[in-house]
Amino acid sequence: MRQPSVADSTSAVSRGETLRSQLGALDIPGIPGILGIAALRIATRPPPGYALAHTLTDAAGAVAPAGEESPMFRSVVLAGGTALAVVTLSSLTQAQLFTLTREQLVAYTAQNPFERLPDGRPKVPDALIARARALSSEDILTVLPGKGFRNQYEDGFQILRPGTKLVGRAFTVQFMPVRPDVEEVLNANAKAANIPRLGNQFAIDQLQPGDVLVVDLFGKKEGGTIVGDNLFYYVDKATRGGGLVVDGAVRDLEGLSQIAMPAYFRHAHPTAISNVMISGVNIPVRIGGVTVMPGDLVVGDREGVYFIPPALVTEVLDKADETRIHDEWTKRKFDEGKYKSSEIYGSPRDPELKKEYEAYLKQRLAEIRKGQP
Repeated sequence: MRQPSVADSTSAVSRGETLRSQLGALDIPGIPGILGIAALRIATRPPPGYALAHTLTDAAGAVAPAGEESPMFRSVVLAGGTALAVVTLSSLTQAQLFTLTREQLVAYTAQNPFERLPDGRPKVPDALIARARALSSEDILTVLPGKGFRNQYEDGFQILRPGTKLVGRAFTVQFMPVRPDVEEVLNANAKAANIPRLGNQFAIDQLQPGDVLVVDLFGKKEGGTIVGDNLFYYVDKATRGGGLVVDGAVRDLEGLSQIAMPAYFRHAHPTAISNVMISGVNIPVRIGGVTVMPGDLVVGDREGVYFIPPALVTEVLDKADETRIHDEWTKRKFDEGKYKSSEIYGSPRDPELKKEYEAYLKQRLAEIRKGQP
């Protein structure tokens, strides 16, 4: 039997588009689950999916004229739902490897309260990004674990500029060790989509202002170098100083040190990137013990990096304001030299001091938040 080709899948895509409109007009229980199962299967076994798409979309087209409400048509369309997921992911893989469509990103980040970028990522507002430059890891820690997000912090990086805060929206990229049969399919899909070359620059060229490039290179050292000084310079310009977090390596460290953009990396090594394949763009990626979503607010300080879900950004920032005011008031009281530390920190014991602090907090919050978004 002839093996399905990329051209076959392209033809199936056009047939699937016709089926898409038919499916949209029907209310058939079970379609969402079938689509999900189909998506999972095609993500791991694309070639059989192409053949399935041909068979089922052809069948749907053949019986549709006979009567759209017939039981036979409904049965075929139910199966066609699987085909639709197949051809959609086939088309998607050709265009951008393994990625999330805008619709999928919206679904996975449904709690996002902000606008979205064209690719579907949550767009944490620039004004909040500016406020986040005052955050510390300790500020963020006061909120996220209590909301159930206990795995959002990673440390153990080498930090290019420890005194420069890293803040921006996550643009995620995933690499895997080269496997020839998988790489062959990826390259064929890229060629069909007129992508001249798959590699680190394919992802880097998609960066936007305010992005932080977040790369899962599975901790690789030799050949795990996502950028040298030239591409690092490009990332700096494309993101307007956003930054880089890579669970992997960089090269040309002397050159990187001349560029103002912050970077967090596991290793530095002189080799160029090699023996890896880019396997995902703007998908959930793992950085150490953290699952990072596209559009997370990335905040790096001298200790490590936090990845904040957009839905919690405002709460984290507001709580951080209160923490800084508390610390400010506490140190002022220490400066007076009249109190033991236990009388003031972490909460004043004396009722009059508590009233004084509450009044100070109210006044300072009003000052700080005047004009804030």
